[in-house]
Amino acid sequence: MAKMLINGEWTNAKSGKTCEVKNPANGQVVDSVPLGGTEEAEAAVKAAQAAFPEWAETAPEERAELLRKGLQSVKEHAKEVQALLTSEQGKPLFEAAGELQHFVHGVEFYTGLAGKIRGDQVPLPPTLGKYAYGLVLRRPVGVCLGIVPWNFPLTLMGTKVGPALIAGNTIIIKPASTTPLATLKVIGLLNEAGLPPGVLNCVTGPGKEVGETLINHPAVRRVALTGSSETGRRVMELAGPDFKRITLELGGSDPMIVCPDADVRRAVSGAMIGRYWNAGQACLAVKRLYLFEEIYDSFMEALLKKVGNYQPGDGTTKPEKPQIRMGPLHTEYQREEIEGQLADSVAKGAKVLIGGKRPEDSDLESGHFFEPAVVVDVPEDSQLNTEEVFGPVLPVWKVKSLDEAIQKANQTKWGLGSSIWTHNMKWANRAVREIDAGVTWINQIHFGYDEMPFGGVKASGVGHEHGPEALDYYLEKKGAVFGGLDWE
Repeated sequence: MAKMLINGEWTNAKSGKTCEVKNPANGQVVDSVPLGGTEEAEAAVKAAQAAFPEWAETAPEERAELLRKGLQSVKEHAKEVQALLTSEQGKPLFEAAGELQHFVHGVEFYTGLAGKIRGDQVPLPPTLGKYAYGLVLRRPVGVCLGIVPWNFPLTLMGTKVGPALIAGNTIIIKPASTTPLATLKVIGLLNEAGLPPGVLNCVTGPGKEVGETLINHPAVRRVALTGSSETGRRVMELAGPDFKRITLELGGSDPMIVCPDADVRRAVSGAMIGRYWNAGQACLAVKRLYLFEEIYDSFMEALLKKVGNYQPGDGTTKPEKPQIRMGPLHTEYQREEIEGQLADSVAKGAKVLIGGKRPEDSDLESGHFFEPAVVVDVPEDSQLNTEEVFGPVLPVWKVKSLDEAIQKANQTKWGLGSSIWTHNMKWANRAVREIDAGVTWINQIHFGYDEMPFGGVKASGVGHEHGPEALDYYLEKKGAVFGGLDWE
């Protein structure tokens, strides 16, 4: 049985209770983890508090070197980590390898910033003295909390651990109950490489008990969540009264606009990866596709051909080329939700051109598999348009102009990502200005880049992860004013 990590030590829940982690491809138990509760959450905070003063005083380059040693260990255990991730989450091994690579690259990005954190010197009015000036200092905020979802548990842990530790904070990671194994393995390797006890902790258990205890704890000063919009609202309710720093990366309903002058072949590939990667279970996935009528037919022909190459199956196996492996949806609830959203739209007049059902293969009955779908004639009041679709179903609309495309793109309560595919820079710049989204990609797939700030607007959240900007949420600014010193 796996254990959680508190204060540098592997530990069970004091209650002795455990939680099974099941493989979504076959329903088999992969392992069990401790069912932590309030006592374990408080122990993790106590450990993080105790470790904070010394870690904050550690030279930034020394922090970075310890993390680099840990990352090297993670690379050496890559196959084991990838296998764990596939078994607990369901994604194919090649996608698990990509996620682990993204995690490593992301944390390495922040180790490179360790010695580059800067403050400011500010000239002040001469009424304070001829040579008066101010200093803006940047220092770590203290104990941080990272709440990580099940769809990309390693990548989305890295966006929290990297900037938190490089800035001199200590952090507690709360993984999703269904995907704690790869997270525990990686956190264990980082600790074993030399991180002081209590700097990086991981507590497993239900969000209601463990997560809320950690958010409410007065010593926790920074909360970073990736999750649903509903969960984000709850985090704001809990963290707000104590004025904790928060970033919330929440749901999305990303639009993709393909213009008449676009490279159709490249755009089709972008739609494929943007919608169907990780079985469509991504906040920033392409969830609404708008095609100009001039390229509609050629685009759809190419798209349907490629979608037909997907073959649902166990992520540890490879199909024959040109077929592409698609893993299961993560839970039965996820599959039922997708089926309900699709049924609602079909009942209102939508047409399914391909997929949209459970595979007929009897060998797949024990997993949460679903054939990827492309849907047209989707009414705007149907659930495929009004709700976040967290699975491999792509609704497509035909548009006549950029005005119509942008108007439809903004007709949602979310605003995470978006893209436009065109070589017309006037159109591209207009999309960047007018689409209500935290990010707009131009001729590029929907994907988070460690070098660029990433965050949403509207119901998609507040704050940013990725990029040097993420450090601002892990460092507080303190002013120091030097006045009345008239030295030459």
